[in-house]
Amino acid sequence: MFKNRKSILAAAALVALLGLAACGNPGNTTDSSSSSAAETRSLTDAQDHTVEIPNKPNRVIASYLEDYLVALDEKPVAQWTVGQGSIQDYLQDELEDVPTISYDLPYEEVLKYEPDLLLIGSSATVEGGKYDEYAKIAPTYVVKNGDGVTWEDQLNEIGKVFNKEDQAKQVEEDYKTLITQTKEDLGDKIKGKSAAVLWVTNNSAFMVAEDRSSGRLLYGDLGFEVPELTKEVSEQATSDWSAVSLESLSQLDADYLFLVNSDQGAAMFEDPLWQNIPAVKNEQLHEFGPETSWLYNGPIAYTKMVENINEVLK
Repeated sequence: MFKNRKSILAAAALVALLGLAACGNPGNTTDSSSSSAAETRSLTDAQDHTVEIPNKPNRVIASYLEDYLVALDEKPVAQWTVGQGSIQDYLQDELEDVPTISYDLPYEEVLKYEPDLLLIGSSATVEGGKYDEYAKIAPTYVVKNGDGVTWEDQLNEIGKVFNKEDQAKQVEEDYKTLITQTKEDLGDKIKGKSAAVLWVTNNSAFMVAEDRSSGRLLYGDLGFEVPELTKEVSEQATSDWSAVSLESLSQLDADYLFLVNSDQGAAMFEDPLWQNIPAVKNEQLHEFGPETSWLYNGPIAYTKMVENINEVLK
């Protein structure tokens, strides 16, 4: 049974947080020369802060960047949560014993964990003088973020922070290999076929934008066709997920519909408008629970989504 999310507050916070990648100004990251024996290295982050990075940080907080840490065989000292216990379930094989910290990083909570490095995934997190406060606690590095910044960009930058550039490149290459193999294996099940992704929570539907999160994966990486409704939603999108009405969904011209279902008992599923969506009528509705990776970004999230698509379309 999939988990049923009933908290409107938690869902609203999650919608907002999933779209934080749209905030902030990306910057360039540069190394300064340092000997291998030095205890720290100077790196310039996305906001042009010169940050003294420990050569071997071992008490890292990287809220909402845990996917990248796990991909690079790093374990944070605390992991992201929003609301009452909403965590990135798909990472829990590696993070099961890691305590949680609120997504907005309250100073007192950060202090409690005595970090030796803070990685910040959104410029919005350090607005209003917050950067200076965090920097008093530990070296604070803002990872490039915002429009046009891909998970590969963030992975490679975080790889640089941990002196693991080669491992980051290998993770990226492994993903490219998976995409190539998936396109070969699925063949005509992708070519000329359209798909859309919906998230249903609290009896409301949200559609992923064409060039964000699982939208980028479906259309940019795998090559599915983009439905007209998705194009319309994407034109106005300011975050990964945008609200969409049931009336609009009844006109959704997608061959496949991938559903992230956070509300098993949603009344909308019994509505004739829902039941008449072409993909639903044609039994091409493929459902995943909120514990899967479909709401998230990062190399592990994308890899698991591709694996899910392979499983349901093979």
